[in-house]
Amino acid sequence: MSHNYQESEYQTQLDAKRARLTQLLAPFDAPAPEVHDSPRQHYRLRAEFHLWREGELRHYAMFAPGEGKRTPILLQQFPPASQLINTLMPPLEAAWNADPVLGERLFQVEFLTTLSGQALVTLCYHRKLDDAWEHTASALAARLGISLIGRSRGQRRVIGKDHVTETLRILGREFHYQQPEGAFTQPNGTVNIKMIEWACNALGQRHDDLLELYCGNGNFTLPFATQVRRVLATEISKTSVAAAQANIAANGIGNLVIARLSAEEFTQALNQVRPFQRLRDIDLGSYDFGTLFVDPPRAGMDPDTCELARRFERILYVSCNPETLAQNIAQLHDTHRITQCALFDQFPWTHHMESGVLLERR
Repeated sequence: MSHNYQESEYQTQLDAKRARLTQLLAPFDAPAPEVHDSPRQHYRLRAEFHLWREGELRHYAMFAPGEGKRTPILLQQFPPASQLINTLMPPLEAAWNADPVLGERLFQVEFLTTLSGQALVTLCYHRKLDDAWEHTASALAARLGISLIGRSRGQRRVIGKDHVTETLRILGREFHYQQPEGAFTQPNGTVNIKMIEWACNALGQRHDDLLELYCGNGNFTLPFATQVRRVLATEISKTSVAAAQANIAANGIGNLVIARLSAEEFTQALNQVRPFQRLRDIDLGSYDFGTLFVDPPRAGMDPDTCELARRFERILYVSCNPETLAQNIAQLHDTHRITQCALFDQFPWTHHMESGVLLERR
């Protein structure tokens, strides 16, 4: 990660990402990617810090890649993190260093914040947490206006809520998202909005149905539901499915159903390889799927799911790994062509990138 945050260095790195994506997709005659940049600082809504002990004091620390945990980089502020995280860092550190009830055997701190101004902080310990800890932590949470969770082996004490609620304005409409502690959420909120709006524009208004695999808490799913007849979405994480169900209710979405299945399981269900009790109330035959949307993990889609994708007129694919994206497109290239392409700089100052393609049947 750069510590200079120079605009020229940012642009050089972004140009290199564009060139890399263009090269990976060149065998498939992809159009030039739209490029969506990131704020240069304060873009990360999540952050996790180890603590480094010096005498009786504990400081925020990070470690250089490949160096283990021998030489810490001590931090007072962290420019990539949201303004709210940076605002909370000093009073939290002062509190645990001033009071052993908070500081004793504390080894890690995790922040989850939102663009809408909410914060959840998790303090991780190598000791059992008692009522004295909860009393002291409750006073701290109230003073800082945050929710706070204490974790130790076999324990989870929640002060306030165990989630934050993000509000995103997507193409003129506000959507509200419950984001639980420990569940996946997009780290760069500003770029996340750009990704969702690009995907919604690529989808367009349709009169058929959409299938989404790997839907998480419904990040893309909720806006998509306003543009199609019906949505069927799948997700394997129980925590994310529970959040997605809460988000469906909170946003008044009536044409969206979530099934707790992996992409591989849903492929088996659609191919009638075996039935799933979790689909007993869903009539798969009643859906008229025109579009498949996927935002898979870094490994991309497995070969069977790629074969399933061939059935769809349109495949919208958002990827956090351009190499596996290219591998998947190679499997689909004989039946589908890339008609839109985008680069989203979700992770500035690193080599990582997020990308999106729309594939349409030849």
